[in-house]
Amino acid sequence: MTLTAQHVVDAAARLQGVAHTTPLQRSERLSSDLGAEVYLKREDLQVVRSYKLRGAYNLIAQDLEAARASGVVCASAGNHAQGVAWAAQLFALDARIYVPATTPRQKRDRIAVLGGDRVQVLVVGETYDESFAEATKDVNGTGAVLVPAFDDLRTIAGQGTVAHEVVAQLGGAPDLFVAPVGGGGLLAGCATFLAPYDTRVIGAEPKGAASMTSALAAGHPVPLQDVDSFVDGAAVRTVGSVTFPLVQQHVAQVVTVDEGALCTEMLALYQSDGIIAEPAGALASAALPQVVTPGSTVVCVLSGGNNDISRYAEILERSLVHQGLKHYFLVEFPQEPGALRRFLAEVLGPDDDIALFEYIKRNNRETGPALVGLELARAEDFAPLRARMDASAMTCTLIEPNDPLFRFV
Repeated sequence: MTLTAQHVVDAAARLQGVAHTTPLQRSERLSSDLGAEVYLKREDLQVVRSYKLRGAYNLIAQDLEAARASGVVCASAGNHAQGVAWAAQLFALDARIYVPATTPRQKRDRIAVLGGDRVQVLVVGETYDESFAEATKDVNGTGAVLVPAFDDLRTIAGQGTVAHEVVAQLGGAPDLFVAPVGGGGLLAGCATFLAPYDTRVIGAEPKGAASMTSALAAGHPVPLQDVDSFVDGAAVRTVGSVTFPLVQQHVAQVVTVDEGALCTEMLALYQSDGIIAEPAGALASAALPQVVTPGSTVVCVLSGGNNDISRYAEILERSLVHQGLKHYFLVEFPQEPGALRRFLAEVLGPDDDIALFEYIKRNNRETGPALVGLELARAEDFAPLRARMDASAMTCTLIEPNDPLFRFV
């Protein structure tokens, strides 16, 4: 059995009156910047602040008798868990939900609120895949209904209702449809529904967790050796065996997005558009500069808004580094009076700001090392700064973002 557009239509009928029909909003900022008509499908305004309830509800509704007898089980990085918790409460089912330790506290708390007393949250492993392995053991031992986050045709069909709504709201199919990729459920479902239309479907995944890109290159799903969990909603080590062939068949391209560029887009959504997006939620719009053709009609899925406010300091930091506005150096200062004053006067530019300064004075050495973080007003100020550093008597060593030392700053 494979997925067809009719499965998505049937899922939409089941979700009628259950899931919100989320707004399709034109983005003035992105439309102006890219010279296209860009619309955001606001799944962050869904009941559980993401599209994930669509697939969870669609699956459980088709296996309700078994779910009532033995309960339901799922693994999730957070958003799917909220969808399952919400559906379990709606159907009056018991649920056990396995989440990795990297799931933000905000998402764990939301799972508990949505599920109430019927839902048990279990923190297992560091990645989605480790949590899924534990959920599978649970199902094998208890006979509970497994609700996969992406690798089940019923889940995929439910997620595909996002595209079903877009076509109805737009009055036709867009020229370009961009969706985020984790395990591939949303992308596979939407691409399958849009297959009969003349729409170019593109997936966007984080550079540090590019499991679909790796799978397409290999011709089959392959596990990533390393996964950057920053984009927790898309940090999947291996894409689905069910989702992969659908993506391979119907998706024109999958692009990767640097986490710094993603953070810059998250801040733009917040500051310019008043939208709180989680990292995975901003993937599609962050990918647009790579894929948009001027003059085209574009829809990108803003997939979720479950962001922990405490993460914004890191988000801002990653954005500044990505834009070339923040840099870190190890500076060897002569251990003599006036060394810092000369650094400020001779090396720093008029608009350069010291964001971090940590100095260890050693009496038995002629120089003392300092960790210095500088924030620039413009990225083009970096070259003159380095020239002044090279001309000074101090030794200044740039700490690159890929340097292991960068983790400590």
